[in-house]
Amino acid sequence: MDWILTCKALILGIVEGLTEFLPVSSTGHLIVVGSVLNFEGEYAKTFDVVIQLGAILAVCWEFRRKIGDVVVGLPTRPDARRFALNVIVATLPAVVLGLMFEKAIKAVLFSPVPVAFALVGGGLVILWVENRLRGGARALPVAAQRSARVTSLDEITPLDALKVGCAQCFALIPGMSRSGSTIIGAMLFGLERRVATEFSFFLAIPVIFGATVYEMHKNWHALSVDWLGLFGVAFVAAFVSAFACVRWLLRFVASHDFTVFAWYRIVFGLVILLFGYGGGLGWDD
Repeated sequence: MDWILTCKALILGIVEGLTEFLPVSSTGHLIVVGSVLNFEGEYAKTFDVVIQLGAILAVCWEFRRKIGDVVVGLPTRPDARRFALNVIVATLPAVVLGLMFEKAIKAVLFSPVPVAFALVGGGLVILWVENRLRGGARALPVAAQRSARVTSLDEITPLDALKVGCAQCFALIPGMSRSGSTIIGAMLFGLERRVATEFSFFLAIPVIFGATVYEMHKNWHALSVDWLGLFGVAFVAAFVSAFACVRWLLRFVASHDFTVFAWYRIVFGLVILLFGYGGGLGWDD
């Protein structure tokens, strides 16, 4: 195995795990970091999708009791069936649009400069939503929401789920962030901050599992043994970093809003644009 490629895979795995569940866009970060590391091309795009499996397994482990409770309760409990239905309903819009526009998205938007615009635009949306949910009142606690009407996962209705699923479609644009789109969208539609965050975690499970299986099926013939080794390194790195990040984020949302992530996105996006249009990293072409 090429040790330089192994180090690149390790870095990308850590980046994936740390950014997958934060509202900062893991795909956008992988595209930018991959460009900096000169880890690009069609196989790199497949690599970025497949290593997300490590991150999502970290969520499955963290919420294994809830997942097990839902699975066991499906035959007999209405609340378990309703929760499963909500996840399915919220997943379908992004799956349909993703299959329809996959080639166009990869051809046009999988590069650092479009990602930068999406990062900045998404950051501005987060600032607007957070200000709206606080009613513009600075005196409210930083994590407060005036309009939160759904305060537990069991209170989510199929209509709520559909709205969140439509918001998730914005994540098809690299740089917008799947977690950011679902969490901020869910909060805007009335879900309490922690509930929105947890529901976003559960929505990631079918979306990322499906994308991983699809990419591996489509490109399995082109993956060598060396590539499988790189996947393994990145997978472990993504799992460990994502597990730590998920636990940290659940504590963070108890007393903070997402403003800090909005400003991070804006600054990071502007830095990318500065280098991109300045030709500092060879992105001017």
